[in-house]
Amino acid sequence: MKCNLYRVLSILFVFLFIAGPCIAQMIEDIDRPEDRTFITDLADLISAEGKDHIRTKADQLLTDTDTPIIVVTIDRMSDHVNKSLRIETFAHFLFDQWEIGNVDLDGLDPKDANKGVLLLVSEGDRKARIQLGAGWGREMDRHCQKIMDGVIIPAFKSGKFSDGIVQGFDSLEDMVRNGIGKGSSRSPKYKKEKTTGDYLFIAGLIGLGVFTVISLAKNGSNGSAWILWAAIFGVLFFILKAMAAGGGGGYSGGSSGGGYSGGGGASGSW
Repeated sequence: MKCNLYRVLSILFVFLFIAGPCIAQMIEDIDRPEDRTFITDLADLISAEGKDHIRTKADQLLTDTDTPIIVVTIDRMSDHVNKSLRIETFAHFLFDQWEIGNVDLDGLDPKDANKGVLLLVSEGDRKARIQLGAGWGREMDRHCQKIMDGVIIPAFKSGKFSDGIVQGFDSLEDMVRNGIGKGSSRSPKYKKEKTTGDYLFIAGLIGLGVFTVISLAKNGSNGSAWILWAAIFGVLFFILKAMAAGGGGGYSGGSSGGGYSGGGGASGSW
């Protein structure tokens, strides 16, 4: 029993801490924008005027707040990965791979400092994603969803991709300034609502507790069955929570070791 248990735990360890981070290296053929250009428009969705508008405001925003907003458009996600990924996962990996954001702000832990923003549009997949740096936590997820549903997606449904991207950028620029602009003491406060991932996580803890009690009752405190159940349910609900949280609760590593990691955000389709 102990031999099998150790074998299972070894496999789970490899999956979580070795195989997981390797997945983040799959995104290819999307060049990171050069310094202070802020845009990679592979799908050619943004007008020349729109690009000038975004670059001018993004440049000033970076100067004022040390926070970048990067805009990326692609034709299809499948052009850049060798397996099917959700837009949330794709954006999260790209955010980490490019190390978007600033983790060197004085007095802040790197995981709390990064408030970079990525706006990703996949035209062929008819999906878009706002990916936030880990420093935002989940406070702005609801606000970003309002931007996605009320500003970006309606324009896309009308075929006005450039307008939707520019207006979405403007809303995100305003969000960044209101939250961390220099000299600003204002920080938008949104009541954090529980996500599906939160409920799954709670359910997982309850299920784990029940099986542990049953195992202890049958095998005593020296029994090893409860450890096996703990490992199985821990991995199961780690995966479910990552899937349900829309990219904010899954893999949090990256080539930077986690400092630049993406956090929450919002997704939409049209």
